[in-house]
Amino acid sequence: MSTNVKPFRRVTFIAILPLMMGLIIWTAIAATPAPTAAITEQQVNAAQQAWCDGLVNVAQTHAKGGDAKAVAAKMIDELYDYADGQVFFKPTLAFGPRSFRPTREGALAYFVGGNPNFPEDTGFALKGWTKARYDNNAAENGIQIHGDIAITMGNVYVTAPDGKEVMVDKTFVFRRCKDGSLRLCVHKSALPFSPN
Repeated sequence: MSTNVKPFRRVTFIAILPLMMGLIIWTAIAATPAPTAAITEQQVNAAQQAWCDGLVNVAQTHAKGGDAKAVAAKMIDELYDYADGQVFFKPTLAFGPRSFRPTREGALAYFVGGNPNFPEDTGFALKGWTKARYDNNAAENGIQIHGDIAITMGNVYVTAPDGKEVMVDKTFVFRRCKDGSLRLCVHKSALPFSPN
């Protein structure tokens, strides 16, 4: 009798083996992330506009007596890749030994000041900016897209409360993050050189 049971077990195992292999292959395919669509110029322009809008939002929140630090922190988390990556940030008015801001703390100090570790920062975003716009004029359209990275070069124009517009040279590099959002991994800005 035991001789009849063993072949039945072999037949059952052999019959189930393709099902098990199929399940393993299906599980591996399902676990593989789907390829993401290429970054578009529209997405890059939206990310740049979000930065301009974020700067004005921090400035106007401060002007109205609101919590500009909380608004700036949210802006940084939404627009800079400090949470998942590394950020190279050289702000317009930063100088000296802390010119570069590789940390979220340093970026927040630049935008709103008040951090004893960055005593030279007075808060770039607290200057009352009423408008901000950008252009990408380094080339025909000033945008390069390379896979999950987009590079822009041009200018940002910020308008002070007195209506005077200030132009800043900028280079932004955006990276597509795990959640699909574009966030800055490089931000370099400077006042234009003037030989006088």
